[in-house]
Amino acid sequence: MFTTMLEGTQEDWSHIAQEHAKHQKTTAATQIMDSLRRLEAIEVGFGANQLAHSLMTATLARQDGATDEEIVAALCHDIGKLMSIPNHGAIAAEILKPYVSDDLYHTIKWHQDFQGRYYYEFLGKEGNARDRFKDEPWFATAEKLVDRWDAPAFDPDFKADSLESFEPLVQKIFSKPTRAY
Repeated sequence: MFTTMLEGTQEDWSHIAQEHAKHQKTTAATQIMDSLRRLEAIEVGFGANQLAHSLMTATLARQDGATDEEIVAALCHDIGKLMSIPNHGAIAAEILKPYVSDDLYHTIKWHQDFQGRYYYEFLGKEGNARDRFKDEPWFATAEKLVDRWDAPAFDPDFKADSLESFEPLVQKIFSKPTRAY
């Protein structure tokens, strides 16, 4: 094994790629589930903490007949808040990127601008920020995620599905990247 990348051989990199694949298969879903649990501590002024909000969003997606990929994206859309609230969409999108469609990647990345319809004007921002994406192929997906699942998901009395009920989907989606990373 090399001590500097400058000396890596085909054999070294094949071994490293195999080890990465093993690690990814056994670790990604566990890390996602652990991160989702940590969202419970983030309340940031809403009537529901961010775990409850994420569970409500994913439950609404599930009840709406969403695909497995859409349900997991709905569940994970705010996971970036563990690192940065202002940049949470971009962080969540990058976490999801190897596992979801390009449409869902962009949907998660820009979902806050789609939510802006409901509150940006109260903060002195452009309330129609989503309109700049009107010609994007993922626009309808983003509207669906935000308007039907995310925006309505703040009711503390809503009976959301448990985090454990989503674990098989998280394992399925995060066990195998659909694109190179």
